[in-house]
Amino acid sequence: MRELVEREVEDGLVAAGRATGRRRCSVTVNLAESPLSWLRARGHVSARQYEAGERVRADYEMAALGPRVTMRWDAAPAARGRKGVPGALDPTLAQIAAKRRFDGAVTAAGPGLADIVWRVVCAGEGLAVAEKALGWPSRAGKLVLGLALDRVADHYGLK
Repeated sequence: MRELVEREVEDGLVAAGRATGRRRCSVTVNLAESPLSWLRARGHVSARQYEAGERVRADYEMAALGPRVTMRWDAAPAARGRKGVPGALDPTLAQIAAKRRFDGAVTAAGPGLADIVWRVVCAGEGLAVAEKALGWPSRAGKLVLGLALDRVADHYGLK
C-alpha cells in the first residue's frame, strides 16, 4: 500500500565556510512503509523474518502497548453479534492475549536482541537510528535484527 505525501525539508546552505541561509525543498514520503517493509523490499530480510516482524508488530498494536499522546475519546465498544460466534474474544481478552503473545515473542528473541526488534518493528525507528541509540557500530543492526527475527519466527512456528 502506498500513502505518499510531500514533506518540506529545510537544509542549511554553507558557502565558503559560513551559513548563508536556509534552503527549502520537498521530498515524497510513503507513510505506509515501515522500516521492516523497507528492508524486505530491498532483500535485507527474508519473507519468514518479515512475517515474524509483522506478527510482533500486530500483537504490539493489538495489545495497545504504544504510548498514548492524548486521552481516548472513543465510545465504549458495543457488544454486537459477539455472542454465539465461536472463537470470538471479548476486546479486553483479545488485548490480554496479544500482550501475552508479544511478551512471548520478545522473550524468545532473547535479552540482547529484543531491543532491536522493538525499536525497528514496533517503534518504527530506522536501523541507523536504532544502532546509534543502542551504541552499536554502523551496519551491525541489520545482522542482529536478522538473528532476532529468526528467533521470533521459530517462536511463532513459521516455516
